[in-house]
Amino acid sequence: MILIELFFTFLKIGSFTFGGGYAMITMIQYEAERHNWLTQAELVDFVALSESTPGPLAVNMATFVGIRTGGIPGAAAATLGIVLPSFLIILIIAKCFTRFKDHKTVRGIMSGLKPAVAGMIGTAFLSVGRTVFFPSGLKSGCFSDASFLICLGIFAVTAVMAFKKVHPIRIILLSAVLGIGAGFGLGL
Repeated sequence: MILIELFFTFLKIGSFTFGGGYAMITMIQYEAERHNWLTQAELVDFVALSESTPGPLAVNMATFVGIRTGGIPGAAAATLGIVLPSFLIILIIAKCFTRFKDHKTVRGIMSGLKPAVAGMIGTAFLSVGRTVFFPSGLKSGCFSDASFLICLGIFAVTAVMAFKKVHPIRIILLSAVLGIGAGFGLGL
């Protein structure tokens, strides 16, 4: 039963979330928490891990949730569920888009989807950011907490590097080194 549930849950996510992996984070979070497959903290940890490994974020997350809840068959079911809609949609789009890209309705759909995708990515950013920077919630003194300041420092360094077009692998490696150093410094 869990394999069918994984497949159809991730099929729904893959079918109704536009904008790539980041836009899917909100829906994956909702479904994973609703089914008690992941906590929000576990989701944030896995987003960080998934960004540090090869492959698309959403596929990595589906595979992780699947293997955690249903073993290897669960990973296959969740991964197939999240990939299948994109695969089918891109086949159809590739066949038809060049012919219809200038059609008024298609342009209207695209102009409506772009801000929705930006909003979903923004929501994921805020949700993940809240968990990273304020894991215990917004409390008095949380802005002077050492873990907040270290996270903010790592965020600032990596943001500057990203804007300066430093290769993402270097940013990931430096972030990992800084995180390890911070973990040892805080006794985590």
